[in-house]
Amino acid sequence: MKMQWEIVKKRGNHRPVLKYSIELEPFERELAVPQVVLDNAVSRPPSPWRSHCYPGQDERAGAPMEWHRLATPSHKAGKVEESLTLAWREPGNAFMDVRAAFERLRHDFECALRAAHDSAPLELVERLDLTDATREHIVNSVAKAKILAAVGF
Repeated sequence: MKMQWEIVKKRGNHRPVLKYSIELEPFERELAVPQVVLDNAVSRPPSPWRSHCYPGQDERAGAPMEWHRLATPSHKAGKVEESLTLAWREPGNAFMDVRAAFERLRHDFECALRAAHDSAPLELVERLDLTDATREHIVNSVAKAKILAAVGF
C-alpha cells in the first residue's frame, strides 16, 4: 500500500486542507484485503464546508470538534483520493496528529493484510460412491432386469 498526503494552508484565517491518496499494490488487491476504516482519525472542525475560521469562532472559540474518517480503498477499487478540511491551527503546527492517524491506518491495514495472507489456498476434491451393502441389495433386481431385456421381455 502506498500512502501520500499533503497539507496546504493559505496565509490568513484559512483552514488547512489535507489531500491524500492511498493505492493498494496488485498483490494486496489479489488477497482481497478488507477495507480498513478509522472513524476517529483526524479532528474535523465545526462547519467544515467553510474554508476559513475567524478569531473567536468555531474551533478558535473552543467549539467541540468531531472527526474525519480515514479509510483504505476496497480491493475492488484499489485507490482512493480525498480532500479534508482541517481545523485552523496556530502557526508552526507540525500536524503530528495527521501523521499518527496515517500510521494507525497503516498498522491496522497491515494486520488485515497478514490475516488475509495467512488464509492459505485450498482445493479439496472428494467423492462418494454407493456402499457395498446397497450394491448387494439391488444387484439381483438389476441383473434380472438386464437378462429379461436381453431376451426381449
